[in-house]
Amino acid sequence: MFLQRVRRTQAAAREKLAALHDEHQALEERLISVFHQTLAIDRNDMSDGDFGRRARDIFAGHGGSEALVEHCETVGSWHDNNYLPLLWAIHKPHRAAIFRLLELMDIRSASQDETLIRAWRVVVGFRKARGDDLPEAVDLSFLSDRWRTFVLRKRNGISTIDRRRLEVCMMIHIAHALECGDVFIIGSDDFSDYREQLLPWEDCRAKLDSYCQAVGLPATAEEFVAVLRSRLDEAATTADNAFPDNAELSIDAMGAPHLKQLTRSPRPKGHAEFERNLHARMPERHLLDILRNVEHWTSYTRHFGPPSGADPKLANAVMRYLFTVFGYGCNLGPTQTARHAPDQITHQALRRINASHVTDSKLEAAGVDVINAYARFTLPKLWGSGMSAIADGTHIVLRDNNLIRSRHFRYGAHGGIAYNHIADSYIALFTTFIPCGVWEAVHILDGLLKNRSEIQPDTLHADTHGQNEPVFGLCLLLAIKLMPRIRSWADLTFYRPASDSRYGHIETLFSATIDWKLIETHWKDIMQVALSIQAGTVTPSMLLRRLGSQNRKSRLYRALRELGRVERTLFLLRYISDADVRRSIRAETTKIESFNDFLDWISFGGPVLKSGDPVEHDKQVRYTNLIANAVMLSNIVDLTHVLNAMAEDKLPVAPELAAGISPYLRDHIRRFGRLDVDMTDIPKPLVPTALPFELPL
Repeated sequence: MFLQRVRRTQAAAREKLAALHDEHQALEERLISVFHQTLAIDRNDMSDGDFGRRARDIFAGHGGSEALVEHCETVGSWHDNNYLPLLWAIHKPHRAAIFRLLELMDIRSASQDETLIRAWRVVVGFRKARGDDLPEAVDLSFLSDRWRTFVLRKRNGISTIDRRRLEVCMMIHIAHALECGDVFIIGSDDFSDYREQLLPWEDCRAKLDSYCQAVGLPATAEEFVAVLRSRLDEAATTADNAFPDNAELSIDAMGAPHLKQLTRSPRPKGHAEFERNLHARMPERHLLDILRNVEHWTSYTRHFGPPSGADPKLANAVMRYLFTVFGYGCNLGPTQTARHAPDQITHQALRRINASHVTDSKLEAAGVDVINAYARFTLPKLWGSGMSAIADGTHIVLRDNNLIRSRHFRYGAHGGIAYNHIADSYIALFTTFIPCGVWEAVHILDGLLKNRSEIQPDTLHADTHGQNEPVFGLCLLLAIKLMPRIRSWADLTFYRPASDSRYGHIETLFSATIDWKLIETHWKDIMQVALSIQAGTVTPSMLLRRLGSQNRKSRLYRALRELGRVERTLFLLRYISDADVRRSIRAETTKIESFNDFLDWISFGGPVLKSGDPVEHDKQVRYTNLIANAVMLSNIVDLTHVLNAMAEDKLPVAPELAAGISPYLRDHIRRFGRLDVDMTDIPKPLVPTALPFELPL
C-alpha cells in the first residue's frame, strides 16, 4: 500500500507537470516571438540608443518588461522536468494515513550506512510540527544534487531544510530503498532482510583472516582500500610509462584509444598432412557405442535411479539409461528414439525413466565422472592447463505457448539460453538454462562455484555479455581472474585512483575517479557476501538479481560496482599494454564457439526444445553436455592410440602439430540409422597411455 501510494504521488506530479507544460505553451511561443522581433531589429545598422528605443516599443506591445519577466519566471519554474515542487500538494491529503501505516513497520537499514534511517527518524519525530524549517540538522549526504537543491532553502543567507519537502523526499527514498533492499522491515516476507540468507557476521569474523590470506586481500577496511588504490596507481603508471614502446596502441585527437588487430598465427608446417593421417586412422563408431564405452569406463549411469535410492528394478537398466541419455540429449525425444529402436525400448519407458530416474543433480554427478576421467589423460593438457574456463550462451528455440519463451534482442529469435562453461582443455564443466531477458554476467560465476569436478579453474573468459562492474567486483573477492573479450572496450570508463592523479601519455583515457569511501564504508558488507558465497549459503546469481533488480540500485550493489570499477580498470590497463593477454583471450574465447557448434551437431533431432517444463529445460542441456563430454573422452582415448601408432609408423608427430586439433572430431562418428547397442561388447580398460612426445613447458 505504501509503495503504491508513493508511485501514484509521483505519477500525479508528472501528469500535472505535463499539463502545466501544455498550459504554458502559449506563453513560451509569445516569449519566443518577442525574442525573435528583438533579434530582427538588431540586424539593422542603427545606434545603441535607437536599438534600445525600438526594443522598448516591442516590450510595450507585449505588456511591458514586468509582464514579460513574470512570464519568464512562470515558464522557467517548470523546465527540466522538475516535478518535485508539485509533490507536497498531492502528498498532503494522504500523509496522516501513510504515517499511521508506517508506524506499524519496524524499518531497519540493510547495510552499514545508517544515514537514510537516521534522516527518516528525524522526519517522523517532527511530523506534527507547524514551522516551515526543520529545527534539527540532518545528514543529507545520501541525496542527489537535484533532491538536495529541492530540500535546502536560503533564508537571510542561511541554508535551512524545508520540513515539508524533506518529508516528501524521505517517503520516496524509503520506498525506493525497500524495493532495492537497502532497508528491510522486521517480520516482513517480500521486504525481509536479504542478509538472513548470508552467513552470520559472527561466523564470518571467525573465517575472515584465513579467507583474506587465501585470496590475497587485507583483513581490514582501511588496508583493503589502500592496497587497491596502490594497485590501480601502479598499473596506471606502468601503462603510462610503457606507452611510448607500445606500437600497437594509439590514442587519437579525441582521446579514444585504438589497438591494432592481432595477426593470425600461422599453422605449423605439415599440419594439413598430419590432420589427414590422423582422421584416416580414427576408428568409426556410433554415438550409442560411445555412450556404452564411456559407461563401462566410468559407470556414470550408477547415479540414475528412483528417488528412493532403491534398486531400479528395470530389465537391462544400463541399456535403458543409455537410450534415455541418447534420446533426450540428441533432442530426438522418446517417440522418435523408440521408433528407431523398436526391439530395444518403448517411448513409455523412456518417458518414465526421464521423469522418475533422472534429475538435474544426477546428470551433473554423471558429468563429473566423465570430466574426471578426461582429466586423467595427458593430451588435453596440450590444449590447456585446466586453470582457465570460458563461458558463453547459445540460443535454444522453445516451442510456442511457453511461459519461459521470450525474444532475445541479440539473436532476434524467441527461446532461451543454454549458458555453458568449458575448460581451456575443451571439456564442458557446467551448464544451466536461463531466460533470454537475463544479462549473462549474472550467472557467469555460478558455473565455477557449482563445478564439482577435479578441474578447478581460477581464470574466467567470456564475451561482452559475460561481464559488468559488479561481477568484476565479486571476482576480486573470490580470487577469480575475469578476462573477457569486450567488443567496444574503448567505450568503457577508465577510473583514476585519485582526482589529482595525472599521466603523461594516457591521461585522456581517464574520465572518472574511484569512490574509495563507498568501498570502505561497505567493506564489512561485501566481505560478508564473499564469505557467504564461499560457504555456499548464497549464489552470486541470486545476490546480483536481488540487489540489482530495481532502477535504483542498493548501496551494497553500488559498493560492489565501485569495487568492480577498480578491477575492470586494472584489466583494461593490462589489456591495452600486453599483446599476449589479448592473444590468449582471443584464443580461449574461440574454443567456446567451436563447442557451441559441436552441441548443434549433437542435437541433430531438431533445434526446438519440445518440453514446456522449465525443469526439463535444465535437464535437456545437461543431457546434451553429458553426450558431448562422452564423445570427447572417447576421442581422447582414440587420439592417444592413433598418435602412438603414427609415431611407430615414423609419421611426423609433434606437440605443435597435435596442438592444432581438438576433441570435437566427429567425421568418424555415426548418428543415424537403426539404433542398437550391444552391451556384451566390452571395450578395453581405460588406461591413460603416454604420448609419443613430451609436452612443452
